[in-house]
Amino acid sequence: MSDVDFESEQYEKCREAGEILAQVRDEAAERVEVGASHLEVAEWAEEEIRDLGGEPAFPVNISIDEEAAHATPERDDETTFGEEMVNLDIGVHVDGWLADTAITVDLSGHDELAAASEEALDAALDVAGPGVDVGDIGAAVEGVIEGYGFNPVVNLTGHGLGHWEQHTSPNIPNRSVSQGAELQPGDVVAIEPFATDGRGKVQEGSSEEIFALEREGSVRDRNARQVLEQISEEFKTLPFAARWLDSARAKMALRRLKQQNIVHGYPVLKEEEGKFVSQKEHTVIVTDDGIEVTTRSR
Repeated sequence: MSDVDFESEQYEKCREAGEILAQVRDEAAERVEVGASHLEVAEWAEEEIRDLGGEPAFPVNISIDEEAAHATPERDDETTFGEEMVNLDIGVHVDGWLADTAITVDLSGHDELAAASEEALDAALDVAGPGVDVGDIGAAVEGVIEGYGFNPVVNLTGHGLGHWEQHTSPNIPNRSVSQGAELQPGDVVAIEPFATDGRGKVQEGSSEEIFALEREGSVRDRNARQVLEQISEEFKTLPFAARWLDSARAKMALRRLKQQNIVHGYPVLKEEEGKFVSQKEHTVIVTDDGIEVTTRSR
């Protein structure tokens, strides 16, 4: 037995974040239908998180078809859903303690691809536990996805969740690797298989709507300074959307802050055009004798 106190405030807040997140994810998924607005779905989910007592841990990601991650609507986005593969990736924090989840809503008719990531996650959860090498989790993911005739996205991984940190060690691969880290009691990790009918590697696109604070710094420009104050106070080190900023000239301020390496952006990550990516993700607490899934539907 470890000496981890699983009833401590830290884990209670992780569970609370997960409970909020499971409810919001399921309701947001129901709102994804042909003709619905990306922006309205994202803003509804982010507001619902707040109404339920949490805060968004990062902007709602709405990735379409070949997009895998980091896509979120712009401030006045008028994009609507078509007959597409839609990945919703949503995060919640309670006082900086996080939960992270994702689901594919398939409007494109690629049922098998959506099923591949879902079943791969189930297989990963069956393997995960204290003392388990993350490479074994990756092997379980890879085996299921390849069994469907698809490829895992190998340059995206699951990850640890820290206090005010969305991505910490250990990384949890989506393929078999040798000599990975071992899960330990008390770890909080997000396991997220990505399946694709593409080559299994994503690349950075040109659009960027999500940013995060890189370091503290001082800027002369008044607009950039006001934006930096909002970032530091409200979001700390967690990712935020350009549309969350109060400034009417937010994009200009972000350009200045990027030039000084005070903030960094997250370009949208994509597979080859014409391909599709599905995703399924849960957050788990590694216990003394297994795992506790915090983001399961209640």
